[in-house]
Amino acid sequence: MKKITILGSTGSIGTQAIEICDKHGIEIIALAAYSNVTLLAKQAKEHNVKTLCIYCEQKRSELEKLVDSDVTVLTGMEGLKTIASMNGVDMMLNSVVGMVGLVPTLTAIEHGTDIALANKETLVAGGKLVINNAKKKGVNIYPVDSEHSAIFQCLQGNKREQLKGIILTASGGPFYKKSREELADVGVEQALAHPNWSMGRKITIDSATLMNKGLEFIEAIWLFDLRPEQIEIVVQRESVVHSAVEYMDNSVIAQMGVPDMKIPIQYALLYPERVDCPTKHLSLADYGTLSFDRPDYETFDCLTACIKAITIGGTKPAIVNGANEVAVAAFLDGKIKFLKIGELVTKALENIKEKDITCVEDVLSADEQAREYVRKLIDEGEN
Repeated sequence: MKKITILGSTGSIGTQAIEICDKHGIEIIALAAYSNVTLLAKQAKEHNVKTLCIYCEQKRSELEKLVDSDVTVLTGMEGLKTIASMNGVDMMLNSVVGMVGLVPTLTAIEHGTDIALANKETLVAGGKLVINNAKKKGVNIYPVDSEHSAIFQCLQGNKREQLKGIILTASGGPFYKKSREELADVGVEQALAHPNWSMGRKITIDSATLMNKGLEFIEAIWLFDLRPEQIEIVVQRESVVHSAVEYMDNSVIAQMGVPDMKIPIQYALLYPERVDCPTKHLSLADYGTLSFDRPDYETFDCLTACIKAITIGGTKPAIVNGANEVAVAAFLDGKIKFLKIGELVTKALENIKEKDITCVEDVLSADEQAREYVRKLIDEGEN
């Protein structure tokens, strides 16, 4: 029986992962959540989990009242690191949101634990450290994002040196084909209305700005050892073609399926096995037509900023990521308008000097510098 830990167990990825674990007899050793103590306690009782972490330290006493006395309750980053370094664990699923996911990933790698990775910021901000350390420790990183899982699946059974490039697909989000003028006054609820996927609030806003695709562009470079020019982004409106790879003979192999995250989650948790998955069958005849288009790099400047950031390298990806996290939070709180997210990310990219990454402190410092820079701009009236 495979034994796993789950960081971000109360979120969209985490709850679906637990469903996969239930179906296929995977034992859950520890769970972690940000602040949802009610659901975390429920998950612990239903799956007899004795180690929990609630990241928000103010929620500790509330959680302790909801669980049995023999349950260990941890908090904060130290709690996540403790779970990431537990013995007897085959895999850690990292599905937390934001930069908080980087240090636990590095901790699990140092401990020799394989990782199912759904936390984008781990590779976006710290890709060099993560990949180099994983290679040294012989740790496998299995992508959970639907797009990266698709690429990973399409690479199976083929020689990596025969890869020419990849086609990274995007849904286009709720504002596909909209101009900047049309987006000037869109509200939070409009931005959260994704046409295909059900996701958390932050990642849904990232999909609306196409920042999500920019982050995935950066991730793909680290996951698959690619150069920026080897990645083509294509809008696949129906979210059926999850991504594709092109080989040296110009043959293109794509992975398809209904837009349901259970497929990539299960593939990561059970790799290399393919077994029954609790999701719908894909009927291409029911779809009838699949559409493809190029993204609008001018309107969706977050995407452009991410590509520029990884092309420059160093701490630039950490800078755009940190800037985006603060800008998205401000938009969700009604402090800035939608288009200001991309403008703030671009300003951070252009005005904060990059450094080479030699240690995790370099990444965390660049992240905090970007956050402070954007907070200051917002406080000065950027809206």
